Amino acid sequence: MRADFFEQPLNSTIHRRALTTAITAARAAGALMRSNFHSVKKINEATQHDIKLELDVRCQKLIERTLHKSFPSWAILGEEGTLGDIDSEFRWVVDPIDGTVNFSYGIPHCCVSIALQQRLPAGSESSSLSPGERASSSNPIFPVRTFPDLNFKTIVGVVYDPFCDELWSASVGQKARLNGCPIRVSKRKKLEEAIVSMGFAKYAVTMQVMLPLLNNLVPRVRKIRLMGAAALSMVYVACGRFDAYTESGVRLWDIAAGGLIIECAGGEFFREPLEGDHTYRIIANNGLLRQKIEKLSSWGRARQTLTPG
Repeated sequence: MRADFFEQPLNSTIHRRALTTAITAARAAGALMRSNFHSVKKINEATQHDIKLELDVRCQKLIERTLHKSFPSWAILGEEGTLGDIDSEFRWVVDPIDGTVNFSYGIPHCCVSIALQQRLPAGSESSSLSPGERASSSNPIFPVRTFPDLNFKTIVGVVYDPFCDELWSASVGQKARLNGCPIRVSKRKKLEEAIVSMGFAKYAVTMQVMLPLLNNLVPRVRKIRLMGAAALSMVYVACGRFDAYTESGVRLWDIAAGGLIIECAGGEFFREPLEGDHTYRIIANNGLLRQKIEKLSSWGRARQTLTPG
């Protein structure tokens, strides 16, 4: 594949095939989730704030087979493991069940998330970075090489909720869609009118970061929602149900597809890489609320303190 891939027509065969394949894989995994929803769940690993199921692995294997059949040379970076060289030109980024704890407890709010990323041509990385990524990459303490994900750009994204039969999709440069219909982020500018969703990841340190923000947001917004599935919260922002979603310590496979869908719906996918493999702090929003939310966070205040002038 040539380095000028992004300059090719967006309705190119490769884009259509990739999007169609991702949709097929997401629907197949979603069907497997539905058929096992009322079954006894086999737990492979459990911690205080997370559960990993045997079904997570089965869903990822099903997705891998579907993707690999159409694109055998493309790598897969998934929550349940990798396939191929994830630093190659193209890679799929997969969360087979986002919201596993919800699924385990019989709460039908979880989804499949599949993104396709392409490695950027050498020297062009900075042009595609979000403000948060740009700040991190310019920090001498954390040079770009510390965050290899910055070398990639998401070009296809699919999120599928098998319990509502809702499928969000996007291809770079095109409109985001929900079940085939174009979607758009909300136009709400005021925090007091906003619904903000939050996630707390699974680690004590991330909770220490997010709890003060929760306390600061609660009296200022219309409602806070803690839904337990990052990808779904992000696509809810994309279609205007929510106005923002924020989390610290979230992983790439949770946010890659949803981030592109938000951008293609006219919103802002603000992300900042953190130490740890494929780990981020994000404020995914309608493009009107990020700075207001960031000012209420401990990391936003710290950045303001460190910024000259």
